[in-house]
Amino acid sequence: MRIAFALFLLLATLALPLGLTLPLIALDRLYFFTQTPSLLGVIAGLWIGGDRLLAAVVGLVSVAFPVVKLAALHLAGLGAAPALARHLHALGRWSMMDVLLVALVIFAAKTSGFARAASEWGLWAYAVSTLAAAIAGQLLERIAGAAAVEHGLVRKSGRD
Repeated sequence: MRIAFALFLLLATLALPLGLTLPLIALDRLYFFTQTPSLLGVIAGLWIGGDRLLAAVVGLVSVAFPVVKLAALHLAGLGAAPALARHLHALGRWSMMDVLLVALVIFAAKTSGFARAASEWGLWAYAVSTLAAAIAGQLLERIAGAAAVEHGLVRKSGRD
């Protein structure tokens, strides 16, 4: 289980920078103009365009929460901060918000008739990072629970 945890954590850590910097979607407008923004590009565009509150929210949810969650998983996995494992659920609740937002943008673009939209590698890398971090968090909880039972800190629940 520890090897699976390490592999999923490694996958999440490697995929996150790709998800932040590779293009998320390809937007074709009027068959002549194509845009392929990355997540960091979208945040920068919002900031420069004057939507600073929205840029801050997207940056917090899209960049800060995943980075903090991965850092907490790394620390908790090393045993440096076992209390962090309990707080990972709160960070994990926000993890898939970006994927949902991008899916809504693609849907809106396709139904408007003015643009054609398609997902790009950045969206898939971001989704892989999010799912791998969630699986790593679940594995860490199982590892911590098994260690607590092994050391007699808690009793096995259920039918023993």
